[in-house]
Amino acid sequence: MADDSEFITRLIGFGVSEKEAQLYYHLLKYGPKPPSLLAKSLKTYREDVYRTLNGLVDKGMVNPSLDSPTVYAAVELEIALDAALKKHEAELREMEIRKKELQELSNRQHFMPSDEFTTFKMLKSVKEVMATCITLVNSSEKEYLVCVNEFAAVLADLFGINEAVKAFVDRGGIIRAIYDISYSSLELTQHLLNTGYNIRHFASYSGIMFNVWDRKRSMIAINADLRRMSIDESMSALLSDDQTYAHYLVSTFELLWEQAVPATERIEELLKAGPPPV
Repeated sequence: MADDSEFITRLIGFGVSEKEAQLYYHLLKYGPKPPSLLAKSLKTYREDVYRTLNGLVDKGMVNPSLDSPTVYAAVELEIALDAALKKHEAELREMEIRKKELQELSNRQHFMPSDEFTTFKMLKSVKEVMATCITLVNSSEKEYLVCVNEFAAVLADLFGINEAVKAFVDRGGIIRAIYDISYSSLELTQHLLNTGYNIRHFASYSGIMFNVWDRKRSMIAINADLRRMSIDESMSALLSDDQTYAHYLVSTFELLWEQAVPATERIEELLKAGPPPV
């Protein structure tokens, strides 16, 4: 049991969601299966299984058969992890390209840097990221948008960001958040709702993680492959006061928001299905 849990936790560290890690581990342990049997074994909905399988296929960790009905098989572990690493490398290269494009756009627009921030600033630790988030929440006036994974949501609650958020909401601010709500995050999600968050569930979200404050300042995670809940853990994030980039992230957030499911509906679905097998 403990080995199963540790294996799944370490898989999540390679950038897969909790559901993807559980499903991949199940296929690895019990062999190829069709979606109908996977849904039965994992005690979840078939649609949810299809979404998770598509994410794993996209990551190169699962292969579908060519016959009918389709059977899905786990790719050999070493090959699957190499594929996950290559996907992260590709995302990092894409972010570097975006960074250069935004720097060029900033130079053409002749933006004036504020006294507090340069146009782009790299943050290099959990401590620096958390302290910056708290400062920006405290200085925000109207809106705070968050798109993260479950681990980052736990991290924010652990290191005091949600205390700043509560004060922000109390003074009339609006906070909206998107992440993949799993059974293990039910208690956290309810706590955030009580704090004043408006939350929506996006299944198997594996895109960039970002924050936007008042549509003016933004932060995106470059490397958030954290192994433990430590304030001294290394982490890379790009902070910007470029409003053009902030508006781009707001547009991305609104597209995700339209596709996401209200947290209350997701909570009801999870409670009805019950805890996943260990």
